[in-house]
Amino acid sequence: MAVLLGVDTGGTYTDAVLLRDETDVIASAKALTTRSDLAIGIGAAIRAVLEQSGVKPTDISLASLSTTLATNALVEGQGERVALVFVGFRPSDLEQHGLRHALKGDPVAALAGGHTHAGGEAAPLDIPGLMAFLDAHASGVSGYAVASQFATRNPAHELEVARIITGRTGAPVTCSHHLSAKLNGPKRAVTAVLNARLIGMIDRLIGQAQDVLADLGIDAPMMVVRGDGALMSAQQARERPIETILSGPAASIVGARWLTGADEALVSDIGGTTTDVAVLRDGKPAIDPHGARVGSFRTMVEAVAMRTTGLGGDSQVHVQAQGLAGGVFLGPRRVVPISLIGQEAPEVVHTALDAQLRNVTTGEHDGRFVRALLGMPKGEMARRETDLLERIGDRVQPLGQILRSRMENGALGRLVDRGLVQIAGVTPSDASHVLGTLNAWDSAAADKALTLLARRRTGSGDMLAATATDLARMIVDQLTEQTVFTLLETAFAEETSDFDLPPDLLARHILLKKGLAGHRGLLALDAALNVDVVGLGASAPSYYPAVGDRLHCRMILPHHAGVANAIGAVVGRITMRHSGTVTSPSEGRFRVHLETGPEDFAAASDAMARLEQVLRTTARQAALAAGAAGLQIAVERDIKTARAEAREVFIEATLTVEASGRPRNASG
Repeated sequence: MAVLLGVDTGGTYTDAVLLRDETDVIASAKALTTRSDLAIGIGAAIRAVLEQSGVKPTDISLASLSTTLATNALVEGQGERVALVFVGFRPSDLEQHGLRHALKGDPVAALAGGHTHAGGEAAPLDIPGLMAFLDAHASGVSGYAVASQFATRNPAHELEVARIITGRTGAPVTCSHHLSAKLNGPKRAVTAVLNARLIGMIDRLIGQAQDVLADLGIDAPMMVVRGDGALMSAQQARERPIETILSGPAASIVGARWLTGADEALVSDIGGTTTDVAVLRDGKPAIDPHGARVGSFRTMVEAVAMRTTGLGGDSQVHVQAQGLAGGVFLGPRRVVPISLIGQEAPEVVHTALDAQLRNVTTGEHDGRFVRALLGMPKGEMARRETDLLERIGDRVQPLGQILRSRMENGALGRLVDRGLVQIAGVTPSDASHVLGTLNAWDSAAADKALTLLARRRTGSGDMLAATATDLARMIVDQLTEQTVFTLLETAFAEETSDFDLPPDLLARHILLKKGLAGHRGLLALDAALNVDVVGLGASAPSYYPAVGDRLHCRMILPHHAGVANAIGAVVGRITMRHSGTVTSPSEGRFRVHLETGPEDFAAASDAMARLEQVLRTTARQAALAAGAAGLQIAVERDIKTARAEAREVFIEATLTVEASGRPRNASG
């Protein structure tokens, strides 16, 4: 018998499950995710399932981790300070694919160098310029991203830059060609920047998880879920943390299939920070051919085709003051629920809320609190940020007592972006506490905070809501509305029919709204989602029945839906895909583009045979290094030709080799 441990670290909860022989759930448990020290939440969840099941730590043969940490960080704009070395590109290329936005003001060196489409050197690498850049910025960054023009055709300059950076700074370096074999340098640069920004965060998570396993006496290899739902080793995840974006959502798709056996469905997973929606077809999630998109970033990472939006149980509630009616909207930033912060620091929270309720007028920061995450690496900070962090100190504080001017809002935002500070405010989780559908934390604190928020004035001068209960219903209704929109947008994006409008406009179209409402007049309009929805997440039973009613579809809420991510983390396969290209720079010459440099052949068949040999070896070695057994190898060829003078002319070929198998320890 094999006992498998699956762990999912989410924005609010860390889940753990124990499976027996990949067929039965032995036990499941949840613990609060502890952002300042993730080991506490991971350890609490694992200890809980061990106590429930009576399983000995030494009986566990495999552990696997999925996480929304990278996804949440990108959605919320968090991550460490990095530097980009941009080789052979024009300065205007920094505006492509949101690259400047991804850099967020971090330093960049635009150096001469790079290669041509055929793999030849376009210009010598500017090594003196690189040295000067490192001398100026080495002390202020946590890692480097390197992107060179046509590096997928010849990575020599990326490798040389990485060698120099490592030798002079010792900091981790991400080469763009290691993350994707596709062209489009600026997009590869975005992916490399995000990878470099996540390295420290994911490294800490994996290290803390491994330390917990060792402390508990679990001597089992640890796997990590990639964004495509496949597994990789912990070491591989540390080197390429960008591949863990959508790790948690991808694990939830795998878990949904395992729990329900559904072949055709929309899977909607609501967490604390995000809602993730994907389509199951023939029992499999589709891979996004354009690369994973998270928040505003489109990467070159292979991942499940999924829409991730900043909508969750802990999404910040914003007041819509414009217009006579007013209202609320949710997200995309996550905040700590007032009910949770009230449980953790009851004296501070209740004293402040009671004082604010006694005031005649409502303050701008009423019902909001702030705390620093102790033990997080601070790096380089401006004076205003340092002063603000010192003022917050080591305890929960009312936000209004910390901010002394509007000028400090920007500094506070930067501290939140870097994961050094958390804001607490009203969330849908608090609304659920007020309505009595959730009773996990401090309901009294939630009621006070919603009472304060309900006093805010709309454009008509009226209060936003008469009571905390009325506001709570408004918040939950808004979550239903935004979830419905997300599901409809996904459905339209995946439709094969051409509606001649973008999915987001179709999802908001007045005719669709009238159809869902069953309009009857001179026209009879009906609309429905024509597929089942599998609702996942701990709060899905609270929110999703209303979503099913609005969309007139069957809402499936499986048993263990709250820990589907942790289940998916341990039932997946190890899969390694490696791609390469053969081009024809001149008639009768066929060039294979390899990590070691281009190789030329006189025949296309010989070039493709050489490329396949290299890809088979690298994919097989990567799968074995990840711990796969019973390997299956698949080869896919995409050969582009053109007709010229009554004959087929070779243009380019892309080969992809996939090596996959179950972890060797999964069967005991």
